[in-house]
Amino acid sequence: MSLLSTNDQVLAQHAQSFPAESREPTKSASLTEQLIEAIVTGTYPAGTKVSEAGLAAAFGVSRGPLREAMMRVEALGLVERVPHVGARVVTLTHRQLAEIYAVREALEGMAARLACAHITDEEIEQLSAVLDTHHAYIERVEGAAYFHQQGDFDFHYCIIKASHNQKLINLLCGELYHLLRMYRFQSPRAHSRPQQALQEHMQILAAIRERDAELAEMLMRRHIQRSRQLIEQQITD
Repeated sequence: MSLLSTNDQVLAQHAQSFPAESREPTKSASLTEQLIEAIVTGTYPAGTKVSEAGLAAAFGVSRGPLREAMMRVEALGLVERVPHVGARVVTLTHRQLAEIYAVREALEGMAARLACAHITDEEIEQLSAVLDTHHAYIERVEGAAYFHQQGDFDFHYCIIKASHNQKLINLLCGELYHLLRMYRFQSPRAHSRPQQALQEHMQILAAIRERDAELAEMLMRRHIQRSRQLIEQQITD
């Protein structure tokens, strides 16, 4: 008879989709990244109850590294503790998303302004290459892959990094970044606007290339504001 609960058995089944090496004993930092990806991409859907015992069995790790990884994932806002329930994957409401986008509008506008002063020519060319890649993806897969880019392939992420302001980078590339990736992966594609978003990104890049800080900030704020208004409309509806 299995010593795991039904929910833990489901977690273990989900883990079978990972490469074999990811189920071997691993350091907590590596395990943290695996848990983040599993949650963001919907392998562990919103609302899924997670336990240390179940995840330890699923990933084939000891409880020590797993406990550390869970603390990091919880600090990022991807897992929440619910009284009398335990830990579960966070479920984002439209109202919470609207609040996140309001914060993004202000902080990423600042990042665009700072990027104009600190971005290198090499970073500008990298941004241009990112948009070329995004354009190709939109043509091939009707925009789906465009919103699933991450890290150095994410236009917003690259601009935040180009601000060269570590405090701002920590704020935007930590909790907010992964929560937004989770939303993008799991939200209906009908709510996306890939062609328009790409054009807006190109305009932002042009302003940064010209080192026009005021214009870059205005365009970035307006760009994020449009996405926030779509979410707020869903709240009204």
